[in-house]
Amino acid sequence: MISAADLPDTIPVFPLPGALMLPRARLPLHIFEPRYLAMIEDCLKTKHRLIGMIQPRETPASERREGEKRLQAIGCAGRVTGFSETEDGRYMITLSGISRFRVKEEVQGFTPYRRCLVDWSPFGRDLGPTEEDPGFRRGEFMALLGRYFVKMKLSTDWDSLKEAEVELLINSLSMLCPFSPEDKQALLEAPTLDTRRETLVTLIEFALRGGGSEDEVLQ
Repeated sequence: MISAADLPDTIPVFPLPGALMLPRARLPLHIFEPRYLAMIEDCLKTKHRLIGMIQPRETPASERREGEKRLQAIGCAGRVTGFSETEDGRYMITLSGISRFRVKEEVQGFTPYRRCLVDWSPFGRDLGPTEEDPGFRRGEFMALLGRYFVKMKLSTDWDSLKEAEVELLINSLSMLCPFSPEDKQALLEAPTLDTRRETLVTLIEFALRGGGSEDEVLQ
């Protein structure tokens, strides 16, 4: 396990719209761009093997540094816990979520990928045990989720979802459901599991309404 003392001040970051990493969840990634192949190779040489997943922000072209989009203020770091290389030189990796971070500043340097000086202190809870959500009502939540999956024409292993621990269920759905990058960022920044669940429910209800009425949202 990684402790707060093990977390580095500077980490490589992978800006990827719509990709959400959360603590204690897993994110598979297919790496093929040369700069990110270099990032993985450098990361594997470090003790912590951390990569920061972060979303780019929509910014006017005139404000972009060398054509690159600015980054959101908050991301989440994952540790490379799975790694394989294809015959044509691509990498298939698995990141296991460790902790969210706040970007202090982007580090200028000679690496082809981006790096940031980060602050972990606002998210000390992320390194702790699995979070609980006393207000979670599984029956009502699964019924709502079923309507959403039908509307969005999604499929899943319902038996696994019904048995999943609450944190794993909420975080996995937050990562996998086809929400907008802005909505994914809101899920990332939710301070606790119950507020993330409330945000998730709101987004699902909104999708079921087609973005329409102000019906009461299940809390």
